[in-house]
Amino acid sequence: MNTSPIPHPSLSRHLQNDEAPLPLLHQLHELRSSVLSLASNSEYIFSGSQNEDISVWEKQTFTLKSTLRGHTGSVLALELAKEKDWLFSSSGDSTVRIWHTAKLTPLYVLSPYLETGAGDLFSLSWSPSLQTIYIGCQDTSLQWYDFTSIVSSASDSSLSSSIPDSSSSCSDLASLSSTLSTTTIATTRKAHKFFDSYPQYERRPADIFAKNPSTGGRQGSSSPPDAEYPLAEYGLLDVSASNVNDSAHYGYIYCMTLLEHDGSGSVQLATGSGDETVKLWDCTPDGPVLVHEFECSHGAVLALVAQNETIYAGCQDGYVKILDLETKTLVRTIIVQEGVDILSMSMIGSDLYTCSADGWIKCWSASFDCTASWQGHDGIVLSSFVDLKHSSSARLVTGGNDNYIKVWEVDLPKPRKEDRRLLPNAHENESFTDTMTYALSKFISIPSLPTGEGKNPLLFGTFSGTKGDKPKPRVLFYGHYDVIPAPKQGWSSDPFTLTGRNGYLYGRGVTDNKGPIIAIACAAADLLSRRALGCDLVFLIEGEEECGSAGFRETVGRYKDTIGDIDAILISSTLPDLHSGIEGGGVVEPMFDVVRLLASLTDGQRRVHIPGFYDHVRPQTEEEKELYELLSDVTQRPAASLSSRWREPSLTLHTIEVSGPKNATIIPGLVKSQVSVRIVPDQDLDTITKALVDYLESSFKTLQSPNNLKVTVEHAADWWLGNLDDHWFKSLESAVQDVWGVAPLRIREGGSIPSVPYLEKEFGCHALHLPMGQSSDQAHLPNERISLKNLHKGKAVVEKFLINIAEEWVPNLH
Repeated sequence: MNTSPIPHPSLSRHLQNDEAPLPLLHQLHELRSSVLSLASNSEYIFSGSQNEDISVWEKQTFTLKSTLRGHTGSVLALELAKEKDWLFSSSGDSTVRIWHTAKLTPLYVLSPYLETGAGDLFSLSWSPSLQTIYIGCQDTSLQWYDFTSIVSSASDSSLSSSIPDSSSSCSDLASLSSTLSTTTIATTRKAHKFFDSYPQYERRPADIFAKNPSTGGRQGSSSPPDAEYPLAEYGLLDVSASNVNDSAHYGYIYCMTLLEHDGSGSVQLATGSGDETVKLWDCTPDGPVLVHEFECSHGAVLALVAQNETIYAGCQDGYVKILDLETKTLVRTIIVQEGVDILSMSMIGSDLYTCSADGWIKCWSASFDCTASWQGHDGIVLSSFVDLKHSSSARLVTGGNDNYIKVWEVDLPKPRKEDRRLLPNAHENESFTDTMTYALSKFISIPSLPTGEGKNPLLFGTFSGTKGDKPKPRVLFYGHYDVIPAPKQGWSSDPFTLTGRNGYLYGRGVTDNKGPIIAIACAAADLLSRRALGCDLVFLIEGEEECGSAGFRETVGRYKDTIGDIDAILISSTLPDLHSGIEGGGVVEPMFDVVRLLASLTDGQRRVHIPGFYDHVRPQTEEEKELYELLSDVTQRPAASLSSRWREPSLTLHTIEVSGPKNATIIPGLVKSQVSVRIVPDQDLDTITKALVDYLESSFKTLQSPNNLKVTVEHAADWWLGNLDDHWFKSLESAVQDVWGVAPLRIREGGSIPSVPYLEKEFGCHALHLPMGQSSDQAHLPNERISLKNLHKGKAVVEKFLINIAEEWVPNLH
């Protein structure tokens, strides 16, 4: 058995050496302070720090230009209103401050509704078209402030003319306050319960004079003690109660991003929270209206970026969820580093840069491959942004808790054929072909053997189709990931290393059943990326099929409500060339010549002697006879042989084992034998089982032997026959013909899949069987293989089938 480690679960390929970071252009040092937030305009880089200040760095010279002071808590978020030359900053002091980015002076202090009751203000987003700032709060509220009234009563030009430069005195700022007072909601600052409190021993209520900035500096601040912060002289604004969405989430609102749709003129806001969800809001003049909620289910959502109709959500557990806005679906998950928080993300063209709590920065291409990976900071990367220089290059700026801001030189992504495929409106298939083979290679490398005791987990997952006004069909795909053992004897290559030779892929499980599982998963992912998945595809993949599906029924029954309603079942299984359920009755089996007792089970024509064995076999119709004649012409095998193989019951003797040494002179004291019976429509499983046991016991009695006989039934599975007149079958048949260019042949096949009849009965729907492999694929044998052509065609058939059923779907039609 292969003892190689379990591969990393991510299907993103690492295409660059981890020791090759991008060029570091410059680094800026924040004195003893983590860089919590970053923003930039054409002249400056603004960095919000843990020491309550905002540093302003000149981009041309990388020197410190100024420091914006006024907050009394860590600066958690920065947001630019470039058209107004404004910078918004939010803080742990429960205020939003607005600064003029040209003169580097304060303009307003904006207090959220309930003031300090809102807690830390984690995130900001500005809408130029609505002239509105949105605020994500610790108290789970989403708040906003509309600056339209201020703009209309005090134009930018008049406002700018009244703003003093950075050398202005307090009297100048008082004059500014007077100018703004006619347009603000509040003209005096309210007392802050914490920052305006007196020492406890003074037993005095908080007031605005308790911490008058003119009397000294802030405790714990790195600013000079004689600095003055004329807080009371600012224009003071309050968020009104009508501009609050209480409990917008069930957790802190850590991040947000705005989407301004140029074509429609609409504005949408996405918010990420500690409740593991991303919520999408339509921004209207009356406030945000909830449109949709995405479940991320991998820890708090700590970072958001958006491009076109796609949102990227960075989660606490090291996952990036890729969400499509048009179809309201999750289209992909990137596993950056399991268990390591993603705290910031930025996009350059189609490239996504993730910044993690372990200090690593990684770049992901449009095909979700990792094209660059390096340790950017000696600590946590807390913030980042992208600064485009010109058409061919850009700068990635990152900030960490190591007190450094670092500027990295990056190239813009070059358009690549495989990348275009994965953009929202693309239709090419090349990169999914690569993904399918890569995923299969990782799947094959896992020697997933059954336990025989039901200990392997049953895997459940859903590809959710496009959300619309009408109900969607729900198709369950059943498969199994367990494989039989693969001793290396007889193999031309390592059975647990996917190997390609002469148009085939070789490896244990490649045709039974891991290849079809990956092909069908890639078909669904392909449709999702094209916004063409019109149904829900539910995956139910077990790990005990090769030894009788122990525990499968009990588990499905227990979680049936979680699985939900199912309209059809799809399976794709490949059986070996001489499987007893396939060839039984069709070939001469020499074991019957040497086992006289068991030979009594059949006659010279290999017909089974069990009483009543053939009584309920469904008679052959004229249509079937014509079909077998057609198949006989195609296969060049007699129609009677095909009928015996595909529609008649059979009995097979598999093994004889003896106790003691394998010496010809020793008479064994114990002999064991294994027998299987293939049943067909309309034989009854329990009736045939009892008849077989009764026949063996009665035959043994006629021998009048002093020995004992024990008969046990280890596994039992009912027969299954597809419904050829079913509309699901016809949709699948049409898909096969469209992809292969010829009409498929309708045949029966033996071999037990015990779970299929059970699933049909449990969910009250029909099952469809689409084999992707060939009988010569050596399933269960050395050198198991699958044709690359069959794998690709099989994926294409499934895509076409899923499109067909979505278009033809009529609810409650089975």
